[in-house]
Amino acid sequence: MHSWNAPAWTPLPASGLPLRLFDTRSGRIAPVVPQQEGHARLYVCGITPYDATHLGHAATYHAADLMHRALADTGHRVTTAQNVTDVDDPLLERAARDDVDWRELAASQVALFAEDMEALRVLPPHTFRSVSEAMEEIIAAVTALVERGRAYRVENDDVVDADWYLDLSQDGALGDVSGWSEEQMLEVFAERGGDPERPGKRGRFDPLLWRAARPAEPAWDAPMLGRGRPGWHVECVCIADQGLGLPFDIQAGGSDLIFPHHDLSAAHAVALGRPFAVAYAHAGMVAYEGEKMSKSLGNLVFVHRLVRDGVEPMAIRLVLMAHHYRSDWAWSDAELDTARQRLETYRAAARRGGRHQAVVEALRASLRQDLDTPQALAVLDAWAAGEEPPTLELGPDAPADVAAAADALFGLDLT
Repeated sequence: MHSWNAPAWTPLPASGLPLRLFDTRSGRIAPVVPQQEGHARLYVCGITPYDATHLGHAATYHAADLMHRALADTGHRVTTAQNVTDVDDPLLERAARDDVDWRELAASQVALFAEDMEALRVLPPHTFRSVSEAMEEIIAAVTALVERGRAYRVENDDVVDADWYLDLSQDGALGDVSGWSEEQMLEVFAERGGDPERPGKRGRFDPLLWRAARPAEPAWDAPMLGRGRPGWHVECVCIADQGLGLPFDIQAGGSDLIFPHHDLSAAHAVALGRPFAVAYAHAGMVAYEGEKMSKSLGNLVFVHRLVRDGVEPMAIRLVLMAHHYRSDWAWSDAELDTARQRLETYRAAARRGGRHQAVVEALRASLRQDLDTPQALAVLDAWAAGEEPPTLELGPDAPADVAAAADALFGLDLT
């Protein structure tokens, strides 16, 4: 699957200093040390393509983009991967509601998502793969879990074949990423795609591995499993393994994926006899009109509509930068007005030119410290006002072009 066209990007000469990132699993900020020397691997969970990109999505992919850029600035070669969940209940339900083929709906929304990412100058993933494209690997993984004795059948009254579930009790991996209690898990499991009360399950949190074919649903033949389609969590294990190899360095996504998705993706990998991700980095939730933006609530601010209405994409990017990626925040028109003013001021300062090595190094330092974009904006605000940050120790070849640095490090086009 084609992702989107890459923006022009010229990384700065490598700083050699590590990216320090908050790891959800350990609960602390620590240096990112790639498992493969000099090669950092990043996976970010992708969209379920039944609607366009809203600001909550944009915040997640903006954060992952900053991770990519920061890792490159340390001197690492960076490989990234991202999935598209084009086989899932919400997509199928929307396609049925609108009387369109689920593949056509998915393709149209993936194309719109790609346009939004291109407008925001987000670096495209090296692997951009849909569930339907990865079905061979997914079937092989679920079959391996059955063969390892990690899966069991749950019978259905209305279909011929049984569904397959992962038996979490065997490996003790539940909660490894989130650290949540079972009470905390139960509060959100059902609303996030789980079925804790289904009769026949061995454990409340056991996730669906393979759903037997139902009428009018897409399905694939799997000799040991029966005709059907995969559950949610196993897909990312397979696409990450294909694109990056396991274990990889950073699993990124929105904080609403900590449980169950990232917890249970890791549990799937453990059941297959392999570790999943080393570190987990999660973006906060974006609210609008007092509630978290979500398709179910319908309180969405769409990137493509903002751009269609004449909003400069770099102003949208500056709104995102105004909030630390891990924080929860609320979109407002006032935020956008501030970002527009900032962009105008920064571009005027860039036209004035001049060498500002200390400014560039201060920008790099803010990015390295857990992607501290509010601090980076404070540096840019001072630069645009003609102020210099405190003197930093600079090497003889330290870069000095602030506009080039803002582009390389933060994806900001100030031309």
